[in-house]
Amino acid sequence: MKCPECDGKKFRRDVERAEMVCANCGLVVEEDAMQRGPEWRAFTAEQRAKRARTGAPLKYTRPDRGLTTQIDQYDRDAAGGRIEASRRAQLYRMRKWHRRTSLSTSAERNLAIALTELNRVSTHLGLSESIRESTALLYRKCLDKGLIRGRTIESVVCAVIYAVCRMYGFPRTLEEISSVSEIPKRDIGKTYRLIIHELEMKIPLMSPHTYIPRFIHSLRLSGKTQEKAVELLNEAVGKKLISGRGPIGVVAAVVYIASVICGEERTQKEIAEVAGVTEVTVRNRYRELKKFLGLKIPL
Repeated sequence: MKCPECDGKKFRRDVERAEMVCANCGLVVEEDAMQRGPEWRAFTAEQRAKRARTGAPLKYTRPDRGLTTQIDQYDRDAAGGRIEASRRAQLYRMRKWHRRTSLSTSAERNLAIALTELNRVSTHLGLSESIRESTALLYRKCLDKGLIRGRTIESVVCAVIYAVCRMYGFPRTLEEISSVSEIPKRDIGKTYRLIIHELEMKIPLMSPHTYIPRFIHSLRLSGKTQEKAVELLNEAVGKKLISGRGPIGVVAAVVYIASVICGEERTQKEIAEVAGVTEVTVRNRYRELKKFLGLKIPL
C-alpha cells in the first residue's frame, strides 16, 4: 500500500475519525474504516471464552470439520446430577444412531478411516498441527478428484503427508514414512507422483541443508559441529558433489566428518541409524568427500 500523493508507505490510523492517514503528507487515504476486532475487551482467558460469540475454527482433521454437535458421555444434566437409568438408555441409543448417520455415505466413511490413519502417522513423525491440517485438506482434494479409487487409503495418506512435508520444507523421507505406516516405499512414491500430476502441484526440491539440524539434534552434537557441517556441505554443493548421489547420504557423511573434526566423534553406525541409510553409504560418501574436498582427517 502506497500513498497516492507522496508514495509513502507509513500510515497512521485515526481511531476516533475511522481514517487512515499518511504519516508523511497527511493525506487521508481511507475513511469510514471498519473495525474488524471485537467490541469487547478481555483480560483473562476465561473472560475471552465467556464473551466470545463465535465457535471454534474449522478443523480439516475431523470428518465433520468440527461443525456438528456431539452428545457427551457423562450422562449428567445441566446441574451436574446423574440422569436416571431409562433416560441414560435413551441417550445411548441417540449417540449410537448419531454416529451411524454421520457416516452414511462411502466418502464419509473413507474420510473417517483416512483421518484416523493420518493422525496416527503424523504423531509418529512428530508433525505439527498446521501440517496435519494441510495434509487433511490435500486428502479431501484427492477424494473430490476421485484419486482414491483403485488405491489403498493408507498409501494416499502417506503420499499426501510426504507432499505437504516437502511443501513446508519439513525433512521427512519416504523411508521414514514407509517404516511408520508399513506401506512399501514404491507404492507411496507412485501415488505421490500421481497426486502432484493430477492436482498440478508445484513441489519444491528438498534442500539437503534442512536435514543437518535434525541429525545434529538426534546425535546430541554441539552448535560448533553443526556450523562445520553446514560449511562442508556448502563446499560440497559448490563443487557439485551432490549431483547423482542421494542427498541424505551426503549429509550423513558431512555430519560424520564434522563430528570428527570438532572432537565429538560419532560412529558411522550411529549416524547411519539416525539418517536412515546404510553404513556402506556413509562410508562411500565419506571417502568421496575426503578425496574431492582435500580433507586431512586422521582416520
